[in-house]
Amino acid sequence: MLIYMLDSSFFALILRMKHIDRWGLMRNTFSDNLAEHSLDTAVIAHCLCVIGNTYCGKKLDAERCAVLALYHDASEIITGDMPTPVKYYSENLRALYKDVEKEAAGELLQKLPEEMREVYASIFSSEGEDSVYRPYIKGADKLSALIKCIQEEQSGNREFKNALQCQLNTLHGLGLPEVEFFIEHFIPAFYQSLDEQR
Repeated sequence: MLIYMLDSSFFALILRMKHIDRWGLMRNTFSDNLAEHSLDTAVIAHCLCVIGNTYCGKKLDAERCAVLALYHDASEIITGDMPTPVKYYSENLRALYKDVEKEAAGELLQKLPEEMREVYASIFSSEGEDSVYRPYIKGADKLSALIKCIQEEQSGNREFKNALQCQLNTLHGLGLPEVEFFIEHFIPAFYQSLDEQR
């Protein structure tokens, strides 16, 4: 028997991701919002797991990782996108922001019917057996940012030159062979025009 809860605003809020702009301190040639970034991150995280399974002999659940990645920044619906230089200004500020993110995620979960909260709580926290996917989600998140930087630079926007190198350095520092594979085999196409990609 289905029991319906009225006025649950969880999905009405989640689908506002498209209204949260990213890269707020940067001059953008084209806008980038949280919904686009979340989809990009999910697609890339799925791919990283497929690479791991195909070339590294791992047994990762690519679909689970994609779902975790899809919601990885959901708390930003409440907090907004904190610019990276601010977020990482100090360890103290980073820890405080983590607490704010956790509280925001909890607030979002309260917008769900109680019977559904456990499922989404596990997606938001990615703890326990899901913790194996954290490096892949972080790698996908940074690859999404790298792609944004490449696209901006390819459009003639020099504002993203240093950010591009910073993203590359961070990605190489992750030590994930799947990320290195993605960079070597898939990133070059982002430097091509649509005609060259066909």
